[in-house]
Amino acid sequence: MSIRTTTRAVLGGRLRSASGLLAGFAATSAAHLGALLTDVPALRHATKPALMPLLAAHSVVSATAAGRRAPKLLAPALLASAGGDVLLQLGSDPAFLAGMGSFAAAHVCYVTMFVGQGALTERRRTLLVAAAYAAAWASMVGLLWPDLGDLRIPVAGYSLLLASTAVTSAGLGVRTGLGGALFLLSDTLIATKLAHWRELPGHDFWIMATYILAQYLLATGALRAAGAEEVTEAQDGRKPHDASAVPADSTA
Repeated sequence: MSIRTTTRAVLGGRLRSASGLLAGFAATSAAHLGALLTDVPALRHATKPALMPLLAAHSVVSATAAGRRAPKLLAPALLASAGGDVLLQLGSDPAFLAGMGSFAAAHVCYVTMFVGQGALTERRRTLLVAAAYAAAWASMVGLLWPDLGDLRIPVAGYSLLLASTAVTSAGLGVRTGLGGALFLLSDTLIATKLAHWRELPGHDFWIMATYILAQYLLATGALRAAGAEEVTEAQDGRKPHDASAVPADSTA
């Protein structure tokens, strides 16, 4: 067997693994959302902890199959989110605060990763997006503040990190920007529940549906940005004086 044939076989295996992990993530997501709609607690508790690890594994394997590395902070962000998912299921106040801390760590990873990928390079757009999210954050916290009780300070601090993820994700493009906005929406729905506001029909379903889609968009958007960056670096290496080189989008 030639080296070329062996390489093709290895890459083919990685692609199949990436597809299988993505299918597993989609199936687990569907099962979890179905459990929320049909009120099956056992299935809900069994599927939620598996969501983000599956997405993290898919991200790493799909990047490897494409001949590149996933952003270093992507898997930590998703696994910290998985820790938060598990802790929030426990139901106690200490577990809730610990879960919030785990998600805060995830947002620190996301913000650091997006900034490293060039999310703040267009300063005017960044300032406009930041101003919009700052206004949304102040309005949300102001409205919820009277009804949050002892959770006022933790929620305000956490939501500031969440808004930072939304701002920096918007700097990488529509996909990540939508992911950041949906993450903010998901956690806003959680905050209204904490404040004992009137819930939407299927409130928990919408919390998880927006959260799952948000994480998928953030992860795949980060992979797409990393791929474009590597293509740009490769082009610059071949044509150091060609300023017109445009990076190809290699992520589906």
